[in-house]
Amino acid sequence: MKITLEAVRQFLPRNIHVLLCPMGFFLVFSLGTLSAQTLPRESRPRWVNEGLVMAGSWEPLIFRVRRDGSPHYDPTPEQVAAWQREHSPEMIARLKDLGVNLVIIHCYKGAGLKAEKESMAEAVRFAQLIHEAGLRVGVYNYSGAFLWELFFQEMPEARDWIVLNAEGNPIPYGRALYRYYWNRNHPDAQRFYQGIVRFAVEEVKADLIYFDNYHVGPGYDAVSVNRFREYLQRQFTPQELTEMGIERVAEAQPPRGDSPAILRFAWQDYTAESLADSYHAMARYARSLRQDVLVGCNPGGVGSAIRPPVDHGRLLTAGDAYWVESGRVGYHEGRLLTRIRNYKVGQATGNITFDYTITPLEAAESLAFNPDCLGCIAWFEYAQLIAPQGSTDSVDPAILPFVQFYRRARHLFRDASPVTEVAVLRNFASQVFGGSACWQLTHAVEEELIRNRVCFQIIYDQQLAQVGRYRILVLAGCPALGDPQVEAIRKFVANGGKLCVLGPAGTHDQWLRPRSRPALEDLPPGSVLQVGNPQEVIAALRLGCGGKLAIEFADGTPVGLCAELMEQPGRRLLHLVNYRRNEPVADCQVDVALPPGKEPKQVLIFSPERSAPIPLAFSCEGNRVRFCLPQINVYEIAVIEFDEP
Repeated sequence: MKITLEAVRQFLPRNIHVLLCPMGFFLVFSLGTLSAQTLPRESRPRWVNEGLVMAGSWEPLIFRVRRDGSPHYDPTPEQVAAWQREHSPEMIARLKDLGVNLVIIHCYKGAGLKAEKESMAEAVRFAQLIHEAGLRVGVYNYSGAFLWELFFQEMPEARDWIVLNAEGNPIPYGRALYRYYWNRNHPDAQRFYQGIVRFAVEEVKADLIYFDNYHVGPGYDAVSVNRFREYLQRQFTPQELTEMGIERVAEAQPPRGDSPAILRFAWQDYTAESLADSYHAMARYARSLRQDVLVGCNPGGVGSAIRPPVDHGRLLTAGDAYWVESGRVGYHEGRLLTRIRNYKVGQATGNITFDYTITPLEAAESLAFNPDCLGCIAWFEYAQLIAPQGSTDSVDPAILPFVQFYRRARHLFRDASPVTEVAVLRNFASQVFGGSACWQLTHAVEEELIRNRVCFQIIYDQQLAQVGRYRILVLAGCPALGDPQVEAIRKFVANGGKLCVLGPAGTHDQWLRPRSRPALEDLPPGSVLQVGNPQEVIAALRLGCGGKLAIEFADGTPVGLCAELMEQPGRRLLHLVNYRRNEPVADCQVDVALPPGKEPKQVLIFSPERSAPIPLAFSCEGNRVRFCLPQINVYEIAVIEFDEP
């Protein structure tokens, strides 16, 4: 009897992939059933606890030549000499003097193994020098695009790896037409790039490997289309496929503008799943080579909404760090510009957030919201120490006190966990299929919580399993909840949690199909706080928390002062960041909750601007402690130590 893939699939759950291998059938669970691969805090390498201060120069010389305007790839003698100075012990010493302890270097860009042979050998040598100096090495392992002018000469078959757009053309890297994006799920491409991962882990001996440009998903090439067909067969019944206009799934095509809505939704979900699948696969491979190597990618920041193919909730569960590369922060004309969302998503997914830290304010924000990494403070391309992101200026001396404070005061940041009472759900189906009417509500609530200094977390569908750690779950613009999400929310409420609801919730299923009745309408009335607009959320959260939030500030505290409450054994740490440049906040009255049964022993304030902490007078009532910070310029941290009563 001949057993076919189709015969096996009909007896298996839809959440299982089936692949045929030479020895028989090999089962691979779909992303929905994959456990997170992010290393738990207690399993991370010890060097992470040092707190990361980063510098980078990760572009190989052959790429720089082409990037900087040359029509070819041959460096000038001046470029070669500067490249050699860049890879010298003297350069490492300068980075170490700056306070850097993690150096991101080049490994492989995409021009081919022959073209990059010399620079890959240089990466091995340079990494050894960095390690000998007592620093850690991260490598730019590969890009999401290759330099096809050279790579196709070496591997003509790589033409089949290209991601194609709807017109059947390669997708270039912006205006860099010499770079094409490749399909991260193409099996031949995956095998090739696994070789690069092995080189980084075994030859370079990298402490962290980093995959760039993780924001381009499947396209209209043959591999992408075939995988989409497999996704449809796995996800939908034959009847549902017929309703989508698909009679033969083997002939299904990606949706067009006039395709049924559910087919367009399926494509968006497929692109996000496919991109995350590729990251999970490569992270698993790296971990198979060395269990403690850290893995990171660059999908960009979380933005105002989930925008496929990037779904941070799915993607980041594969790794340990993610790059954001955001713009500047501050307070301008009543508008608060922060990176707080990025840091909170990093916290929720167990990822360290990597960003460029150029100003004291950005350093302060990282101290408050990203305790394991101060950020990337310098580039050293061609041995020139400059501020990152294209600046021609040198590293700002004003951030050096923050670097020094971060390194000498590690006891204030090491193993600190955020105190969070509130979680805001970013539900994929609602944000992606429901459109702006949904995600704008979620975004507005997040903004309200940031401006009002509420201890909250951003979570995705994947983190609903851990929602029990919060007191209140905010459902703002969440009409399209699937049965797994509904079940997790109902369990949360049954265990004593409360919901704060803005807009419809659970009125539709995960494909935006109307339910016969709202899935959450029968919850006990006392467990649901219904609000009419984002501005009502704060009052509702206070009500749900028994009258006060974990941090309460005196009336009149200006917008632009943001806060994060962390805890370590025996103390809580209140981080305060003033985004109003040159406008110190004076006499800041604050009221902070302590864990039940704890009594405050002392309150100390620390700052990079002072060499020693200052004790503060305080009063207490119940499990709350009150004190006044005399002045907040850019950053202060109030440490509340407590004893058992």
